[in-house]
Amino acid sequence: MFISGIQQIGVGVPDVHAAFTWFRTHFGADLPVFEEAATAGLMLPYTGGEPRDRHAILALNLQGGGGLEIWQYTSRTPMPPSFQPQLGDLGIFAAKVKCKDVQASFNDLRKRGVNILTNPAERPDGRQHFFVKDPWGNTYEIVSADNWFSKNLPFYTGGMYGACIGVTNMEKAMAFYSNILGYDQAAYDITGIFTDLQGVDGGFGRYRRVLLRHSKPRQGPFSKLLGESEIELVQVLDRDPRKIFENRFWGDLGFIHLCFDISGMAEMKERCTAAGHPFTVDSSGSFDMGEAAGYFSYVEDPDGTLIEFVETHKIPILKKIGWYLDLRKRSNPAKALPDLMIKAMGLSRVK
Repeated sequence: MFISGIQQIGVGVPDVHAAFTWFRTHFGADLPVFEEAATAGLMLPYTGGEPRDRHAILALNLQGGGGLEIWQYTSRTPMPPSFQPQLGDLGIFAAKVKCKDVQASFNDLRKRGVNILTNPAERPDGRQHFFVKDPWGNTYEIVSADNWFSKNLPFYTGGMYGACIGVTNMEKAMAFYSNILGYDQAAYDITGIFTDLQGVDGGFGRYRRVLLRHSKPRQGPFSKLLGESEIELVQVLDRDPRKIFENRFWGDLGFIHLCFDISGMAEMKERCTAAGHPFTVDSSGSFDMGEAAGYFSYVEDPDGTLIEFVETHKIPILKKIGWYLDLRKRSNPAKALPDLMIKAMGLSRVK
């Protein structure tokens, strides 16, 4: 069993096509791996016990990093939170976006009129970063990264690089993300009031911040594309945190899950069960999303944040000529796909 990397972060929006246009224009996520309108029938524990209709687009930036699964309810009006989520509230507070040149990206996004929350500043590990919001109120951390699949596209940013997640018990959360997901190195573990956070919602509070990275390189067909990633766990110390998705459904507005591309779902199920985090959703075999197919499951971290696992079975390489890859037929599933095959997917980019 191995993890290829962060496949995507799910984000619930009120208009899937408007959101795709925004992410394509501002973050370079211009490759729609799949687009499908269907019924989400297996997420009943998180959708009020009823199947719900939705429209989803998985968008990638081929410079490297995970994608965005842009997700819109079509059978109900997606609900916003009843309060303004703040840093340290429970769930995914911010998605991390990898960046080649932080200052240039800041200047570019400012010229484009993006809602910028902070100026570029150093994190405790010395990397430059800043925060922005999309038009639907979701927060993103633009952070310097040095691991890329390619750098030949005209975007300062790449794909998803990780997430900033609110927790109540740092030791329990660290054990979950280390033992199950392989984030076994703490780049920093520091407590205080942080000037680099002042500008985000709740950024003036007192926090314990732990930045986790994985010591072992990721393996698998998409490991070179998805690349390295990080998880920042944040525990608020001067107020009681709230669940970002309290009294709402998965798929409502905001970051709905963090998804990992894996191989060996049966072994992952055993690992999660042994760690006290059994699957809460299990597709029990292959599911079809029109242009892609795989096997998916969900677990909850110690505070209920949803982590998705996907074992990819089929992906489109070049839709125009009907070129699809069946990953179940590979003799060495741990080996990364050839660069040329991944780059061929770029012929389906939306210009």
